[in-house]
Amino acid sequence: MLQLLEQKEIVSLEDFGKNLKNVSESTIRRDLKTMEAEGQIILHRGGAASLKKGSYDVPVNSKSLKNVNEKEAIARYAASLVKDGESIYLDAGSTPLRMLRHLRDRQITIVTTNALVVSELQGTKIKCYVVGGELNVPTASIAGTTTNRELMNRYFDKAFLGISGFSEKAGINTPDAKEAEKKKIVKENSSETYILADSSKAGKSTLCKVFELGEVPIICDKEVEVLVQSGNYLIAR
Repeated sequence: MLQLLEQKEIVSLEDFGKNLKNVSESTIRRDLKTMEAEGQIILHRGGAASLKKGSYDVPVNSKSLKNVNEKEAIARYAASLVKDGESIYLDAGSTPLRMLRHLRDRQITIVTTNALVVSELQGTKIKCYVVGGELNVPTASIAGTTTNRELMNRYFDKAFLGISGFSEKAGINTPDAKEAEKKKIVKENSSETYILADSSKAGKSTLCKVFELGEVPIICDKEVEVLVQSGNYLIAR
């Protein structure tokens, strides 16, 4: 449903029905109401819907269902950059979380503001510190004044950050001011910082610019024009 909404400005109930075969109209309406409650979409008269842009952060449950293969490739590549003995920061978001699957046998220390890491750490050699602060339940992200204060006293060999969009005008961006501030602090305290962003985020602009385009390398699943313009990117192979 999200993919349809990204392809077309307004999607009618009929369009959803044609594309989602064997899914009842009542199920489609129910899911649309859920997405509206999460702040992802705007519902229009007659059951049509449009994607709400620029002012929200997509809930992590919805993020995890999108562009799965691309995110997996990015997470695997990013994990290959980590060496035993390093201390790294893992941001909130579905792609940084996927990195843990490829770090299970590493002897590393992770500091994170991703509230979903616990289930991925069972049976690993990883030492993990979850930073305190205010929990945004839909995004499973911890942020705010308490979080920033703690992060100011943490230093990392590498940091891996999630992001909502990257464009020539808005740079590397997020709709949440708390998230923007958190990412800036982490970058200042990291020897190396990487942005994990699949190509669906290319050209997207949200409320807060975090970094200038090209300021931080972006790990992406494929080369797109805005990455070439940035001059600072890595393609997950």
